[in-house]
Amino acid sequence: MSLALRIASSLLHRPASHRYGDHPRQAADLHRPAGAGLHPVAVVLHGGYWQPPYTKLVMRPLCLDLIRRGWAAWNVGYRRLGRDGGGWPQTFDDVAAAIDHLAELADPTLDLSRVTLLGHSAGGQLALWAGGRAELPADAPGAAPRVRAQRVLALAAVCDLVRAGRPACELLGGWPDEVPERYAQADPMRRLPLHVPVGLVHARDDETVSVQRSRDYAAAARAAGADVTLVESPGGHRDPIDPASEVWRAAAGWLTREP
Repeated sequence: MSLALRIASSLLHRPASHRYGDHPRQAADLHRPAGAGLHPVAVVLHGGYWQPPYTKLVMRPLCLDLIRRGWAAWNVGYRRLGRDGGGWPQTFDDVAAAIDHLAELADPTLDLSRVTLLGHSAGGQLALWAGGRAELPADAPGAAPRVRAQRVLALAAVCDLVRAGRPACELLGGWPDEVPERYAQADPMRRLPLHVPVGLVHARDDETVSVQRSRDYAAAARAAGADVTLVESPGGHRDPIDPASEVWRAAAGWLTREP
């Protein structure tokens, strides 16, 4: 079955939807495994270069696979560039607020001591950023998190905002020499080392975000003393969010290993 068909069939599953703000995009879906008990939580962040038309819908097949593996999936929507009014700091504020909203749910089935941030493509950049929120300056967007992640799993991630070019410029509202403080806070390459383990999973034939981006990040992170694992696998850019793909199986293997 193609990923498009998996996304369509996932609409038959009705997760619990929660609002963490007043904007239509400020909503997240909670997918939970059946049965009682404490479930580890994956905060799921979709990609799309921070722009329409992509939404959290593209991550639903992955969320359904996660609950089959015993994980709760918190599938986050956020304001994107353009008509949503996203960018700096709105997109970052949304991701931080959505993660922290988990504490407000007070759901006894969620183990908030075992939270992994899982992002694909531009969502991978947001996951890496959110993984370092505790070290942000006190006045920065997303500082002082209420819910702290224990790990980050970045799939085909945009790891370098400088090399991302114009989409990153639009996200941050300027080029590196114009808004250097924003790049210092948001660019994964400038936030090393993260103080949580990071898993990078990237398909070798990715034509949208080169696997070299993950290789470069992994090398820089290790040099900075970070705990980082890079897994490469055959496939293209969207394979990491296809539950049937080899690259997602590699990612799930990292996710479900014991810390």
